[in-house]
Amino acid sequence: MKVKIAYSQKPDIKEIVADIKSQIGTFDAKFIQFFSSSSISPEEISAEMQDAFENIEMIGCTTAGEIITGMMLDNSIVVMAFSEEIFGDCKIEVLKNISTDEKAVDKAFDNFASYYHNSMANLDPQEYVGIVLIDGLSGKEETINERIGDLTNVSFIGGSAGDDLQFKKTFVYANGKTYENAAVIALLKCNTEFDILKTQSFKTTPNKITITKSDEASRTVFEINNKPAAEEYARLINKNKDNITEAFFASPLGLGYEQNIYVRSPQKIDNNNIIFYCSIKEGMELTILESTDIIAETTNALKEKIINFGNISAIINFHCILRTLELKAKNTTDAYGKIFENIPTIGFSTYGESYIGHINQTSTMLLFK
Repeated sequence: MKVKIAYSQKPDIKEIVADIKSQIGTFDAKFIQFFSSSSISPEEISAEMQDAFENIEMIGCTTAGEIITGMMLDNSIVVMAFSEEIFGDCKIEVLKNISTDEKAVDKAFDNFASYYHNSMANLDPQEYVGIVLIDGLSGKEETINERIGDLTNVSFIGGSAGDDLQFKKTFVYANGKTYENAAVIALLKCNTEFDILKTQSFKTTPNKITITKSDEASRTVFEINNKPAAEEYARLINKNKDNITEAFFASPLGLGYEQNIYVRSPQKIDNNNIIFYCSIKEGMELTILESTDIIAETTNALKEKIINFGNISAIINFHCILRTLELKAKNTTDAYGKIFENIPTIGFSTYGESYIGHINQTSTMLLFK
């Protein structure tokens, strides 16, 4: 068996960990990935999990909802234990003080190079893969992902930690410890083939726009097409400005074309400005997007990947909270969970996905053959 999955919704943290431990049983794990609701004590869960699975490399984070084979959940913990058939080796690094430490990625990568006796620039991207979990309220996802991309061809995939839509505190976990203002990255040497599947349920529209004034650091757009951002966005989607937040799910902005769309999702209106979940550069040309069917799009994308890639032994799904909210609004969370009912799967609802940058409104998945 390559992987073992478990989940728990027990009320007490000791019961939760005992429940997970009993489900994993005597499985010989090389690495454990877990995602846990912020309602499960962030100060305790990492230490309790590490105590239960001594000497096993482990990372995790808080969520805005959880995914386990066949189901979407809330107020739970989901766990996947990987055997040596999947990962031959792993090294975990914690990036601390990410709001101020501009060299955090470089220092972590130096440690990876020492551990694997090879520079990150020279590692084989077919043999190594990275997982990155970032404090979802740090606003540093772009900085971290861009620096990772500058230093290596190895794919790093992951998500921003959530806190069940409270937007107060998010946490990442590594080897029994809990961190804020931090990111956790694991560099994994794979013993089986892997691939990445990024799905977004949108199509482009003829409405092209130019961001004429913005502030990347605060993710604020002030002007679109040289006009106040909220007013121009409302005009383009044929909505009254006072009601445009209702259209955010269905009509975000997109960078790229057709299947290679990188979504930029609006978060809220601030006077005539729009604050986004991702930073947007001044001068960037984007397209208004139109939503399509999440269930059909994801089902078809996974079927096509299996045809081209082969049978899948495990999936880690980094799934945007905005997609989860749309699924809940349409009462289709059960249908989404069932897409993965025959494949060992864990995932969580993120505050943004990491893959070749920081993106929104995707399901970005790491697949193992």
